Amino acid sequence: MLSIAVSKGRLLDSFAEILEKAQYPCDVLQEETRKLVVESSQAGLRFILAKPADVPTYVEYGAADLGVVGKDTLAEADKNVAELLDLDYGRCTMIVAVPQSLGITDVSELDFNSRVASKYPGIATEFFNRKGIQVEVIPLHGSIELGPLIGLSEAIVDITETGRTLVENGLVVIDSIMESTSRLVANRVSLKVKRQEITNLVNAIEGVL
Repeated sequence: MLSIAVSKGRLLDSFAEILEKAQYPCDVLQEETRKLVVESSQAGLRFILAKPADVPTYVEYGAADLGVVGKDTLAEADKNVAELLDLDYGRCTMIVAVPQSLGITDVSELDFNSRVASKYPGIATEFFNRKGIQVEVIPLHGSIELGPLIGLSEAIVDITETGRTLVENGLVVIDSIMESTSRLVANRVSLKVKRQEITNLVNAIEGVL
């Protein structure tokens, strides 16, 4: 049986839909349950329902053979896992945004040592280092848009799907860092030990995509 770490919510629903089309029945994912591990014996799959940020860790350490995780989370976690497939859903963009009132249109216009709030401190730091811009990155875990609103930061680095929340909070995008979609990743040992099962699943999903 293959174990797959995946987070609950819209992304899980999309993945379940792909599995069904790939002839891997997983009705168990549609059931209301508080269980954190559920199995579909018919599909030969065990699902570990985890927080998005924990998925790469479960896969790297072999607690899960496979994982479904956003490219943004994968890049921030920087874990030693194998990326197998772009599942092409959950599309969003990682951006740099500032209050419209500042009148800034490019990251180069940020003041020296400006504060940048983000739940992606690693990606944010690497981005500004690459640009040669000195900033102080402040890690946050909740609503990142709050940073500029309450004077905690001059800018934010965050993921956006439609940009609506940014607009409603008076923020404008001044740069884009990366595009993100959901990815299927694998534990490197599992790729060898369970090669056939993983290959069969990947081929079936590719056929659907």
